[in-house]
Amino acid sequence: MSLEKEIHQKEFRNDYHKAIINIMHTYTYMVTKINDLFKNYEITRQQYNVLRILRGQYPGHASIFLIRDRMVDKMSDASRIVERLRLKEFVIREYGSKDKRSVEVTITQKGLQLLDIMEIEVHKLEGLLMSLSEDEIQVLNNLLDKLRAEKVHVAKEKFVV
Repeated sequence: MSLEKEIHQKEFRNDYHKAIINIMHTYTYMVTKINDLFKNYEITRQQYNVLRILRGQYPGHASIFLIRDRMVDKMSDASRIVERLRLKEFVIREYGSKDKRSVEVTITQKGLQLLDIMEIEVHKLEGLLMSLSEDEIQVLNNLLDKLRAEKVHVAKEKFVV
């Protein structure tokens, strides 16, 4: 369905404006689907992200700084997320032996098992993109990478208020 029909808007200021609204609308759609999946496992997408980061470090540990640096959602409070995961016994948190201010976080077997159980369902999320061909997915990924890499340029001749 077209963006215009979904949000009941007949026209946009220009194609750039439409693209921004389209990205925000699609983001909300995708996040809703992802959140629905994670609700079944009683974790949030941010908690899932932390568990995946820790699985990548396993059998080693990660600092809160490393976790925060690698998180998709940079606005998340990594310390609070780790504490919630610790209460669920998905991670263990230990203070550094040399520096008591540093915290080392390690995923537990229970956390690894949860990720294994979730794997099939998470792969099904890729189905949200199956209407695109492999070539289109590559183009989409390249365009999204380009958007994040570009500095904001406001050309007066392109954007008329």
